[in-house]
Amino acid sequence: MKEEIIVSGRLNHLIDPQLHIWHWHIPLYLFLGGLAAGILFFAALYTILGKEKEYPTAVKLAPFLTPALLSIGLLALFLDLNHKLYFWQLYTTLRLESPMSWGAWTLMVVTPASIVWCALHIRELFPNWDWKFNWLKAVETFFNQYKQHLAWVLLISSLILGVYTGILFSAFNARPLWNTSILGPLFLTSGLSTGAAAIVLMSKKASERHNFARIDLMLIGIELFLIVHMFMGFLASTQVHIEAAHLFLGGPYTVPFWLFVVMLGLVIPALLEFLELRGFHMPYFIAPVLVILGGLIFRFIIAYAGQASRWLY
Repeated sequence: MKEEIIVSGRLNHLIDPQLHIWHWHIPLYLFLGGLAAGILFFAALYTILGKEKEYPTAVKLAPFLTPALLSIGLLALFLDLNHKLYFWQLYTTLRLESPMSWGAWTLMVVTPASIVWCALHIRELFPNWDWKFNWLKAVETFFNQYKQHLAWVLLISSLILGVYTGILFSAFNARPLWNTSILGPLFLTSGLSTGAAAIVLMSKKASERHNFARIDLMLIGIELFLIVHMFMGFLASTQVHIEAAHLFLGGPYTVPFWLFVVMLGLVIPALLEFLELRGFHMPYFIAPVLVILGGLIFRFIIAYAGQASRWLY
């Protein structure tokens, strides 16, 4: 039972209606995890495709953000735990039916793998860098020999991490808004979109920025499709799911969601990226910044609105 207490303790602040909803740890963790997953996915993908030289920011530079993103996310998650001294028990068992167990073990793989990935590219960013210990040089040589294998590990684990950030909510049947299979692919798509936006923001190569702007434009289209599909599913379901949808369709979350997430976080960035790809000159950083902020706000709204939706008794 102790393991079950620890596993359920992660989201205790989100599922207990007696507690205040203004709790920022979980949505911040989900955002940072999704952003890191998106960056690592593209780094691994273009390494596997042999396009490291074409997309140096995606493969070599942007991944340096991920250890920090994951560390801050894990710190936020740790702060949310009720039983902080027993967090290590998450790693003494693997519960295949528990999304939180999957997430814990995925983070156990992704976090050190992201650090190794950064270490493999540190010489290219800092040419004078030299490892002080011979064993570190041996480790670097070893992982360079198996870099493609490491890329596949990152590719698969980043996809699991991106989906997990949505499944973490959808596994809670007690909250009708969260109880939808759309959240997994929706959060994954949002994470990939914010990852692509971060690469656009950091890249100095116009060709790389344009490529990831195209990718982000496609991901935004998928995201909008999934959002519409999610609400269509709610409105065609039970009364409690209809009530959950109405939180965004005339309810208290209507303006924040449709203005800050859909319009400013998706539609306007998509329009700006489309115009830039068509040759209109404008500050390239506006669209990716809006996408990243929209992704952050999206997770906070879903977290808070989910607590406001409940089954009728």
